[in-house]
Amino acid sequence: MVSDGGTNPGAGVDWDAESATFDDEPDHGLSAPEVRGAWAARLRDWLPERPADLLDVGCGTGSLSLLASEQGHRVTGIDLAPRMIGRARAKLAGRDAAFLVGDAAAPPVGERRFDVLLGRHVLWTLPDPGRVLRHWAGLLRPGGRLVLVEGVWGTLSPVGISAERMVSLLRPLLSDPAGLLVEPLSADARLWGRDVEDERYAVVARF
Repeated sequence: MVSDGGTNPGAGVDWDAESATFDDEPDHGLSAPEVRGAWAARLRDWLPERPADLLDVGCGTGSLSLLASEQGHRVTGIDLAPRMIGRARAKLAGRDAAFLVGDAAAPPVGERRFDVLLGRHVLWTLPDPGRVLRHWAGLLRPGGRLVLVEGVWGTLSPVGISAERMVSLLRPLLSDPAGLLVEPLSADARLWGRDVEDERYAVVARF
């Protein structure tokens, strides 16, 4: 059954232990130039042209944070796993970036507000995604945007959030439905370092 709230499908994963090999996946470590270039190009399309304050929730080892920083954005990364945060801090040492250990569902940022909240393959791991999206939207400045990369994985027991479900959760939060863009990503093998057949997509929601 595809997760769409009520349980936490990522709760059983030891993300601290996963940090040692997390970057071995082509789309995590972005070590291959063609994969790195594909993600950099997508971020340029999804993020503001001018330097922005960006919150990377569930940032992992900071690969997307690094790309955003290279494009001139000021990055704050949040992850529940201290070892992930340690690797992210090392990866972005000397850059205009800060990383905090905390829950992606309720980032420990106090009263700070951001121009962009970026999350990749994070929302599906959190309980009650509708509530999380409402909270994330509240962390944005007027005119801010959510940039979320999600999908549905597996055949026998698929997990994730479908694009249809994501749109149904986001649409009530938007004053202008035209501010919602859904971009299919499954067909672009460069992003994943291989061909994929499952559903993968990005949503850009402008508030």
